[in-house]
Amino acid sequence: MTNEHGFKEISREYLNELNGEAVIYEHEKTGGRVLSVINNDENKTFGISFRTPPENSTGLPHILEHSVLCGSKKYPVKEPFVELLKCSLQTFLNAMTYPDKTVYPVASPNEQDFRNLVGVYLDAVFFPNLTPNTLMQEGWHYVPEEDGTLSYKGVVFNEMKGAYSSPDSLLYEATQNSLFPDITYGLDSGGDPEVIPELTFDEFMDFHGKYYHPSNAYAFFYGDDDPQHRLAMLDEYFSQFEKIDPKSEIGIQAPFEKPVAVEKQYAASDDGNQKAMFTVNFGIGRDRDSMSDLELSVLEQILIGLPSSPLRKALNDSGLGEDMAGVGLENELRQLYFSTGLKGINAEDAPKVEELIFSTLKDLAATGIAREDIDAALNTIEFSLRENNTGSYPRGLSVMITALTSWLYDEHPLEYVRYEQPLADLKARIEKGEKIFEPLIEEIFLNNNYRTSVLLTPDSKVGPEREEREKAKLASARADMDDTEYKAIVAKAEELQKEQEAHDDPEALATIPRLKVSDLDKEGKEIVCEEKGEMLFHDLDTNGIIYLDLAFDFAGLEDRLLPYLPLFGRALVQTGTKSTDFVTMTRRMAAKTGGISPTSIVNSKHGVDESYTRFVLRGKATAERSSDLLSIMGELLREASLDNKDRIRQLVLESKARKEQALVPSGHIMAATRMKARFNEAGYINELMNGISGLEFLRELADRVDNDFDSVVADLEAIRTAILNQANLLTNVTLDGSTFGNVESYITDMISTLPTGGKSIATRNRQAFSKAEGLCIPAQVNYVAKGANVYEHGYEYSGAAHVISRYLRTGYLWDKVRVQGGAYGSFSMFDRASGSLSFVSYRDPNLTRTLDTYDGVADYLNTLAVNSDELEKAILGGIGEIDNYMLPDAKGYTSMVRHLSGEDAAFRQDIRDQVLNCSEQDFRNFGAAAKSVADHGDIVVLGSKKAMEESGLELDLVDVL
Repeated sequence: MTNEHGFKEISREYLNELNGEAVIYEHEKTGGRVLSVINNDENKTFGISFRTPPENSTGLPHILEHSVLCGSKKYPVKEPFVELLKCSLQTFLNAMTYPDKTVYPVASPNEQDFRNLVGVYLDAVFFPNLTPNTLMQEGWHYVPEEDGTLSYKGVVFNEMKGAYSSPDSLLYEATQNSLFPDITYGLDSGGDPEVIPELTFDEFMDFHGKYYHPSNAYAFFYGDDDPQHRLAMLDEYFSQFEKIDPKSEIGIQAPFEKPVAVEKQYAASDDGNQKAMFTVNFGIGRDRDSMSDLELSVLEQILIGLPSSPLRKALNDSGLGEDMAGVGLENELRQLYFSTGLKGINAEDAPKVEELIFSTLKDLAATGIAREDIDAALNTIEFSLRENNTGSYPRGLSVMITALTSWLYDEHPLEYVRYEQPLADLKARIEKGEKIFEPLIEEIFLNNNYRTSVLLTPDSKVGPEREEREKAKLASARADMDDTEYKAIVAKAEELQKEQEAHDDPEALATIPRLKVSDLDKEGKEIVCEEKGEMLFHDLDTNGIIYLDLAFDFAGLEDRLLPYLPLFGRALVQTGTKSTDFVTMTRRMAAKTGGISPTSIVNSKHGVDESYTRFVLRGKATAERSSDLLSIMGELLREASLDNKDRIRQLVLESKARKEQALVPSGHIMAATRMKARFNEAGYINELMNGISGLEFLRELADRVDNDFDSVVADLEAIRTAILNQANLLTNVTLDGSTFGNVESYITDMISTLPTGGKSIATRNRQAFSKAEGLCIPAQVNYVAKGANVYEHGYEYSGAAHVISRYLRTGYLWDKVRVQGGAYGSFSMFDRASGSLSFVSYRDPNLTRTLDTYDGVADYLNTLAVNSDELEKAILGGIGEIDNYMLPDAKGYTSMVRHLSGEDAAFRQDIRDQVLNCSEQDFRNFGAAAKSVADHGDIVVLGSKKAMEESGLELDLVDVL
């Protein structure tokens, strides 16, 4: 064994799955673990993780995750994390708390920038500047009110208030807790808002000292950076510690002797329209290895992976609920479990749902699983593994999380990363006719008493009772304080506020490493694009996969049909066709392709109140199966059974339920969408399709499906006739050039089977919205938005606007709304095409305070002394956002959107030049835009009705839930 920078090499092997070498090291002094993946991926990834099992539900691991990023020994600024957000070319920069681990990943395509990120993160986790004020800010603290009472504030406290306002989040937490009552998974590592205020500073510090140590660390590197330098960076920190036994092992839950039933409530409004959610949850006691996990993953896909999957279809066809519930197979913890059920049920129907689940599983075990379902499931999983499409996340991050699934529990870190051999072995067993999945159903589901059922019911008393308990707890705490103790609380709050408002020392800020503007490319990189009539072709290395986008202009759709479009897209791919029934078609798509899915593009044209709109059917497959892909897509477009009443009803109810459940986790998006509807045509269309208006439409549509289905079919067919034709079509192909010639004819042949049609443009009759609107939901937090179309008030666009908008998000808004206000986040959203500028908060305990903060943006920008150092950091961040890393399919899609926008390479280069040349005057100009938001902006608040009524704001209130 060799010794390199204090590490001994344990093993080294080449993995086809990673297109590179995987080397495992152990730090000789401390026992710290390292997995180093060396390949040609330029998007370099690092992560350091710690086993962090909580001992209670105070959210200690979660609060500490926030806190270690608030300054460190080498980087003594208030928030190095935010400084990196401002000025890095990072493609990922975050931290995540799991039920048993905390992970700190970063990624960047620039090697020096990558090293900078790694260095700051290592100093943060091992030598953070943890103080009582850190815990107060990120966790919880008392806030003295003017009337002498107390309230709570804290970033995680309010984040988790948001989580506990989401029925989906509560169901997930209750499910996990019910299955693991005796071990760490029975607690909430994120934090229960009613328990968080029990956390003490001594516990906070002890937890860090115990677990944030190299002996408890799992370090991961991935990409094309220098592998020796990786070890040198780690050893610089690891070698400062002595080896310890952190005693951080994750326990094993003993199986139950008999099933357990749990019933809980979630906060609902008074109207009684909300329904219950129910899951049946199975603990999986079998020993884990790569083959066992693969079998279970395929079984999950067989049972619920497709709309036509037997268990999912049985639940959806039952009419007992509106949408699937449960997480399916949970495989990121030490012990696996499987959870499934229905949401949108009547509580008294829970036994029927449970009976249906078991009767379906019994039938499958007795009669056997169709080979077509097995083939479809296996192809779906194999395609996903080989494509390794992680979207906007770095591929290295996906590998790291997969490695931790075994590594964290003292198994080989590559156990689940190596998939080729288990996949080949499983396919061979299936080909031999071995019965694999029927016995697995018997073992995991039918003969397993280690299971729970969880019923979550709506209750309008839950929210008020929770508030009363909090008030009583605070009143009791206040009553127990004498004058000296209360004055100490006041002094602590004032001290924290002063610290939050204080500026970092310039010398301390200078310690944060970063690139220089001179290091940046002056010329932007364009995505290769060849125009072939109404076809765009992107010659990119896609590893043998064709990505195909069929983009149909829907400018001709009248207003009343626009809200249908998301449903129409789902109906195309999930109702079957005139030639092929629903089950057969979904199996065929899964067996022959990598997936076919609908989406829409709705954007403004630059500087005018016009939009470009496309309904896009997206498909992907291996190049050798491109003819199958084109055949299926053509059949869906021409023949989809839009009159399949049962499927349309299910799709409407699913869509409605998902939109309702998204109101809390995605409240900032809903508020921003509602805001933008006021300012331009694209915003109006988006609101009709995806906003609160879209939700209201779905609720009405659910009734029409039952009582006037013929009119629904007529509308869906009108959309098909109006937009799915050759005249409206732009075809977008992403594939390596050597393969394109083999598939081009399949594409043109398929297009020729579509109707010729014609193009049209509908006249929009945009509805008026209230100047100040309150959208009421039963939540403990708010999402506060204020915005205006600043072009209408004289602002002239410059690329510098993106620099300044980002600067506000990571500076003024972060400090005022998040750090001082206690919200989880705040955003400055500027649309260069339409000119809409909106400020939006996320999981916010405040209302008027946040609006006052927005109104202060103009004065802040007008009086800000932008020194060269701050300006350079802002420019670096702006370029980092422009040069975001993309996988091949994202490049092809982005290029198509650029083509539709009419913005050419010269326009984009002008924007880049304006970013690189951003000046203090640009900040002043943007300040004028912010002033127009303050003076003329509309307000949209999504959140607590009580908070709105008590705010003193004149809001037009609308009950959304």
